[in-house]
Amino acid sequence: MDLGLHNKVAIVCASSQGLGLAAASGLAREGAHVAICSRNSKKLAAAAHAILAVAATGVQVVPVVADLSKAKPVERLVATAARRFGRIDILVTNAGGPPVAPFAEIDDRTWQKGIDLGLFSVIRVIRAVLPYMKRNHWGRIVNITSITVKQPADDLIISSTFRPGVVGLSKVLANTLAKDGILINNVAPGFILTDRQKEIGASRGNKLHVSQDQYLTEVAKDIPLGRLGAPEELANVIVFLCSERASYVNGTTISVDGGLAKGLM
Repeated sequence: MDLGLHNKVAIVCASSQGLGLAAASGLAREGAHVAICSRNSKKLAAAAHAILAVAATGVQVVPVVADLSKAKPVERLVATAARRFGRIDILVTNAGGPPVAPFAEIDDRTWQKGIDLGLFSVIRVIRAVLPYMKRNHWGRIVNITSITVKQPADDLIISSTFRPGVVGLSKVLANTLAKDGILINNVAPGFILTDRQKEIGASRGNKLHVSQDQYLTEVAKDIPLGRLGAPEELANVIVFLCSERASYVNGTTISVDGGLAKGLM
């Protein structure tokens, strides 16, 4: 299936590792140019090299060091991509997860840090790319959220609070921007085997007095497919949503969790 992504221009946030790197690699395989970002310049350079190794012929990768929790770096990221390619067609938002902790242990500073990174970064980067998408009357925005938007987690209370806000934002923008040819959707990954998931597994395992591996093995038993997902499996859904083939998918949140979330929607 031709996804119609050849020579499209994508920005993928927080893309030096994990889900962001998988998404950027998937888009590059389909022929899209990608601008990637991270706060860590060494990891970013390694990610750019890894993406180019799997990219379609002629694809360009532009790495930009940026802290997405602050406004100016977001503006610089978008401006750099626009200056390099003259257009922006696709945005994949993503951000590192907040700490695993119960409500009573989280202070104002930690709450604010989580909201700045997880919610305001999405607001700012969407706002920055919209003029370019409106100009071409075509755009795809996909927000990487979490299973917590459908099934909140007690020890991921910051994520369970701000990520539903991203879904609400997306729904309103999907309603108002469709007339401009811009489609906005969310993906809600469950247990995907990334460094972040291993961090959560170690924290939860410690409280249960079991190893990280033991905890993740037990988690897999609750997933109908019987295993954790691979980053590429989430990336495949993202790439489809960014493509011409997803031309009638708008304002929805798709679970990519092996059937873990128990709700009907």
